[in-house]
Amino acid sequence: MAKKNFKELFDPKESKWGGISLPMFLAALVVVAIMVYVPFGLDKEGNPGSFLRPNFLIMFSALAVFGLLFGEIGDRIPIWDEYVGGGTILVFFVAAVFGTYGLVPEKFMKAVDVFYNKQPVNFLEMFIPALIVGSVLTVDRKTLIKSISGYIPLIIVGVFGASVCGMAVGFIFGKTPQDVMMNYVLPIMGGGTGAGAIPMSEMWSSKTGRPASEWFAFAISILSIANVFAIITGALLKKLGEVKPNLTGNGELIIDNSKEAIRDKEVEVKPELTDTTAAFILTGILLMTAHILGELWSAFAKSHNIDFELHRLVFLILLTMFLNIANVVPDRLKAGAKRMQTFFSKHTIWILMAAVGFTTDVKEIGAALLPSNVLIALAIVFGAVGFIMLVARKMKFYPIEAGITAGLCMANRGGAGDVAVLGAADRMELMSFAQISSRIGGAMMLVFGSVLFSMFAS
Repeated sequence: MAKKNFKELFDPKESKWGGISLPMFLAALVVVAIMVYVPFGLDKEGNPGSFLRPNFLIMFSALAVFGLLFGEIGDRIPIWDEYVGGGTILVFFVAAVFGTYGLVPEKFMKAVDVFYNKQPVNFLEMFIPALIVGSVLTVDRKTLIKSISGYIPLIIVGVFGASVCGMAVGFIFGKTPQDVMMNYVLPIMGGGTGAGAIPMSEMWSSKTGRPASEWFAFAISILSIANVFAIITGALLKKLGEVKPNLTGNGELIIDNSKEAIRDKEVEVKPELTDTTAAFILTGILLMTAHILGELWSAFAKSHNIDFELHRLVFLILLTMFLNIANVVPDRLKAGAKRMQTFFSKHTIWILMAAVGFTTDVKEIGAALLPSNVLIALAIVFGAVGFIMLVARKMKFYPIEAGITAGLCMANRGGAGDVAVLGAADRMELMSFAQISSRIGGAMMLVFGSVLFSMFAS
């Protein structure tokens, strides 16, 4: 795929603004600016009013225009795109600046808060389940079963190594083990932004009663730092393989090639709109079931003095894994779930990141960029890779390929981070294993995070 460039953005014949041409996008930008900034009439309290009607469609579209403006630019900035996170991270940071320094009216900020994280809208409760169901349900069933017995233990070793090294460096800077685990290891090893840090922030919020953006602001800063280290480490491991050829399979992960390798076979059926609609309905039914189970567990735990909760998203993950392993979901419905997941993960992520950004204090992000945090993030990345490489050969994996997939592809920004890491390591053929790390490994970290937050978050 051709690399994005700035020239195509300003070509009126192209449609590079999220599928919209430049003239149409500029017109949309003007309309949104009028709605947000131009005063009109008086509100119910007698204060200056505006054109803003804060329903779902209007807020979705306004945030989309903001996201497209900075997202398309961010995806074309050299170095920033390759190492920091491109448009997704730029949208978040710019929105945080706008929100922190009052560059948008208070009425708009309140509408964003409801859209993002409060009833009756709460876009998060649509976005997160769609990603979880679409990700877990569309991993090939045989791959999922084999991963549980073979590759997933390697991921667990990486999480253990990340935790040990992170806590060791954290101890030097006066950080408690609980602090390192909840605020450093979880966001870094949690499967990226959309399917990791965002649902974790909701879990943290449900436990503490504080805004999800409070935890997310620090988490996204730490994750961005670790993502840079993961990509650079991928390039270093490539060089190590050239110097020490006995450590690498040159793109092969499993040492015993006589055994069938784990393959992440995607559903190949082309879905119709009815399949995508059915997948969306199935996601809603599974979320209802997960919510019921979560409430029942909460009541059971309370009555038996059990001191931790299991978030409804944990039950959603377990239910989806069960459906996949039991092989009760037709391929067409799985294909529809994949299409649903793609829509949310690729085409609405900037909308969500804009909403999260507006409700985040950018000063907290700046405060996270301390030498201590950088060194802890580095220790977590190196710890994951180092521990995996130490045991990989005994587990019938090549050390370098194991470190890249089960280590670095857990310690990055998810799907986009996987591409960057594998590209830097020149191991794109390992994408199937990278996806298992991001999807199933990330889902495991959500379960782990739910338990940690229930025990230590306050």
